[in-house]
Amino acid sequence: MLGRKLIGLLLLSDSWEKRWIYSKHPGKEFGKFVRTAGKFFNNEEKDKGIQTSQDARFYALSTKFEPFATDGKDLVIQFTVKHEQNIDCGGGYLKIFDCSLEPADMHGDSPYRIMFGPDICGPGTKKVHVILNKDGKNVLINKDIRCKDDVYTHAYTLIIHPDNTYEVLIDGEKVEGGELESDWELLPPRKIKDPEAKKPEDWDDRATIPDPDDKKPEDWDKPEHIPDPEATKPDDWDDEMDGEWEPPMIDNPEYKGEWAPKQIDNPAYKGPWVHPEIDNPEYNPVPDLYAQKEICGVGLDLWQVKSGTIFDNILVTDDVEYAKQAIADLKETQVSFNTNFKISFQFDQWRLIIWLRQVFISKILSSRFDEKHGFGGYVTMSYKISKQSCSMC
Repeated sequence: MLGRKLIGLLLLSDSWEKRWIYSKHPGKEFGKFVRTAGKFFNNEEKDKGIQTSQDARFYALSTKFEPFATDGKDLVIQFTVKHEQNIDCGGGYLKIFDCSLEPADMHGDSPYRIMFGPDICGPGTKKVHVILNKDGKNVLINKDIRCKDDVYTHAYTLIIHPDNTYEVLIDGEKVEGGELESDWELLPPRKIKDPEAKKPEDWDDRATIPDPDDKKPEDWDKPEHIPDPEATKPDDWDDEMDGEWEPPMIDNPEYKGEWAPKQIDNPAYKGPWVHPEIDNPEYNPVPDLYAQKEICGVGLDLWQVKSGTIFDNILVTDDVEYAKQAIADLKETQVSFNTNFKISFQFDQWRLIIWLRQVFISKILSSRFDEKHGFGGYVTMSYKISKQSCSMC
């Protein structure tokens, strides 16, 4: 029963590999995950998740659990993603499966029930996928939900309610929501265009018409180009050798282009014709559109150009308040700007090198140097700024 509150929080133990299974599906070179808190963290042990470790790899990892259904209950899918590698192209989403999942053979075409989470590829794709399977068809949400694209940890939450509504939250804050039927094409449309209706032949949808009383001026027609009146025949021009000399052509300043009568309001204008609609005979409402009859698997099926993404805190539950508390607990340890913030020497050193390079160039260009603070003062200020600008590290 889903009433156990959770299926997840599955990545907090060193024994995660005993539960999660790598796919061995042929034809692809799958990458490996490693358990780590990454380059920067607040609590190294508590912040550990599993991280993609090889560039330009597919990743396929999944686990199964006791099956459950969501009849009459909320469904909450929640997890954290940390793209500390400053990802340029790669997925960060989860897939939820029914019991047909074979973890050792999971691949991109394995049928799933729900796909949810961030996806980034260049400046054009920075979105949160919410894909629902209906009758074997994967249906994308018709709204654009922007994901986070920084290097910090962010929590993604999908809640599907038994009243056929949904919510998408990032870091516990609602960023989208609505009705399942409205925001996915899960059912045939309620209305369709009347196949018997035709636009009347005398329907005039021209807002303006040419003025029948407007006449072209008699002096309108002028050539577009004329011989250059200031051009002279070169002294060395030989008519016998070069042919008869002609002056070059230039734009005619009196040329006005093609004449057209001015437009006036059309007295017969009826506006745009709207095709009338009728009830769709193929539409049938589904009161339990939200319901998942069988869920018993969760997996990561990804492609990443640059590895380094850390997944953690995976949670599947019917208890919305429990999920909210999990986010609150996460914020207490990972979001605080002023407490328990640690940064690894490797990451700090990298930031310091970049910063010193910028300061050095700036000082050369300006030929000024702060004798009071010196480099040491700037390093201190930079470190304080880096602490304050951290969000869900």
